[in-house]
Amino acid sequence: MRHLTALALTVFVSGCLFDKEPDVVRLSGETMGTTFNITAIGEDLDENALASSVQETLAEVNAKMSNWDPNSEVSVFSASSSTDPVSISAEFAHVIAAANDVHEKSGGTFDVTLGPLIELWGFGPRKPEDPVPSDAEIQAALGAVGQARLLTLDQDAGTLAKAAPKVGINLSAIAKGYGIDAVAETLAEAGIEDYMVEIGGDLVAKGENDKGESWRIGIEKPESGAQSIQMVVPVADLGMATSGDYKNFFEQDGVRYSHIIDPTTGRPITHRTTSVTVLAENAMMADAWATAMLALGQENGLQLAEESDLAVFFISRDVTSGEDAYITVQSSAFKDALGTN
Repeated sequence: MRHLTALALTVFVSGCLFDKEPDVVRLSGETMGTTFNITAIGEDLDENALASSVQETLAEVNAKMSNWDPNSEVSVFSASSSTDPVSISAEFAHVIAAANDVHEKSGGTFDVTLGPLIELWGFGPRKPEDPVPSDAEIQAALGAVGQARLLTLDQDAGTLAKAAPKVGINLSAIAKGYGIDAVAETLAEAGIEDYMVEIGGDLVAKGENDKGESWRIGIEKPESGAQSIQMVVPVADLGMATSGDYKNFFEQDGVRYSHIIDPTTGRPITHRTTSVTVLAENAMMADAWATAMLALGQENGLQLAEESDLAVFFISRDVTSGEDAYITVQSSAFKDALGTN
């Protein structure tokens, strides 16, 4: 499971765009195996009504996208042995279409059929004594991975088919972002123009905070067991997601194995990039691209980011300067988003 590290910061500055002090509603709770935090700003906000609408939206998202609920739409599809096209909801089709787009553009490093490799590598109820998978086991698992080959989406017809009975879908690297966007839409439908919705470190921020400024979000330093800020990013009308490999890994025989698995090799990533932050038009795409970019690593990821105009911030280990030394690189689009170009 990914560990995401965007931290919301409160910045105290002068200035306010409201004629009177705005209502500020803060909601928090648990969803999708993690926590959520919402800040909504406006006039005459009804906290109870907002809380009820948010909970209803999150329940709907989980009913379609949760891999932890055996009765969810994605779980029922994965458990089915049928290879015939089955009708799926427009929301499920929307997420799969977005996943297909990132899968294609990333050269397969984002893949929602990655489940067999995740299970093989033990992420996971893995025990320390469990052996590292053999080459033969990895090759066998790779045969059941590859969404372009194994899934057929007909978005117009609203159907999805699998190429083999045991093909499953894991939406953990995109459903959280979709859930954030769904909650954001709920707030917008309530007439709220200034808000931030965060689930498990991923977020979307719209308008301005209660001080009349852009939301300011901290990117965490990739240090296991610590919590400090690498940099602060002003975010307005964008989704933001961070993916890191420094909190979920195991070591065996002196080798460190990340929970981020490259679907093209079947193995955990071995490059030096340890954290990637993506700014995108919505949280769903930021969520998916953060996973894809971390799997690609700084060298290949930065090249793709420049070619595709993606706003990406890479943090990589500087092995020449000590265990806690890092190198940071920003794509041109990321610099543009920060106004630093």
